[in-house]
Amino acid sequence: MAATRAYLDYNASAPLLAEAQAAMVAALDAANPSSVHAEGRAARRLVEDARRDVARLVNARPEHVVFTSGATEAASTLLGPDWQMGRGAIRMSHLYVSEADHPCVLNGGRFAPAQVTKIGVDSNGIADLDALAAALAAHHRAAGLPLVAIHAANNETGVIQPVGRIGEIVKAAGGVLVVDAVQATGRIPLDVSGPYADYLILSSHKIGGPKGVGAIVAASDLMMPRPLINGGGQEKGHRAGTENVAGIAGFGAAARAAFAGLAEMEAIARRRDEIETIVTELAPDAEIFGNGASRLANTTFFAIPGVKAETAQIAFDLAGVALSAGSACSSGKVGPSHVLKAMGYGDSLGALRVSIGLATGAEDIKAFQSALAGIVARRADKEEAA
Repeated sequence: MAATRAYLDYNASAPLLAEAQAAMVAALDAANPSSVHAEGRAARRLVEDARRDVARLVNARPEHVVFTSGATEAASTLLGPDWQMGRGAIRMSHLYVSEADHPCVLNGGRFAPAQVTKIGVDSNGIADLDALAAALAAHHRAAGLPLVAIHAANNETGVIQPVGRIGEIVKAAGGVLVVDAVQATGRIPLDVSGPYADYLILSSHKIGGPKGVGAIVAASDLMMPRPLINGGGQEKGHRAGTENVAGIAGFGAAARAAFAGLAEMEAIARRRDEIETIVTELAPDAEIFGNGASRLANTTFFAIPGVKAETAQIAFDLAGVALSAGSACSSGKVGPSHVLKAMGYGDSLGALRVSIGLATGAEDIKAFQSALAGIVARRADKEEAA
């Protein structure tokens, strides 16, 4: 076991930033932000300051940010058929998602299975835009509006979707577009004020904030889904329950850091490229998925023939390197990647995901190289013995 560990699993959860932790500690004894006394007003300022910081990260208006318990709650809220425009009701009659989406989107939220259409992707994981356009053209408008949900960047491969073009297709069909921006936030510039995305889904712990906090960010306040959680009037009635002041304060601090960190993505991309060079030099037959498309600077997803992903993950862990065998959103289970299956690789191929951040340094990469060299050497020994 290595004396110090290398953490290369930022897409599962980025390490808690010192500034986010400090903001949380300072807010732990905050009063109820709905109270009108001085203590309550002080708590409200913490929430609203964080709201402004989160809004700035995606060029939104602060009043269009709704805090939730995380991205899954945000997705469950947005992916429902019943919406409101003022006091009037609006019906979303069908949901369109990509086959490579995160499970919290892919599973359809509050839509019945028959109300969900899954759009295929190409070998790089890019949504089939022609298929999406055809599906929307065939949408039964009399039953309600089409709702489209797509990830901005894939959590396994890091592949970035052409959200602008997707938005054009959705708008031409009179639909509404929800963008799962969980992995993209803080890694590529995002702008919800543009003409295409109607709603963004954000997660605090993917950018170095605390777990258990997320947000819905709307392009406008024209319409919103019916609340998932009813009760008091918090979050302008969109999400009941006393706000998690400490968590929200940490989210705001992480958003400030992420906004500043956007300028460092080229440096992170160089580290990612160094990791991929190590992979291909040690295992020339390795396959790096999605490298034919634009990807997040921090993510690589690869497979080595003859090396089981789950076995390799354990070997990396024992060598002091934390990384993932696909997504980390299945209660710790390692299984076939639905993303790779959607990309045409079948469901038997396992792959390893390395995801890094600003704190990833030369020693972390060296630890990865050493562990991978051992794994590849053991593969060679098994092949020779066979």
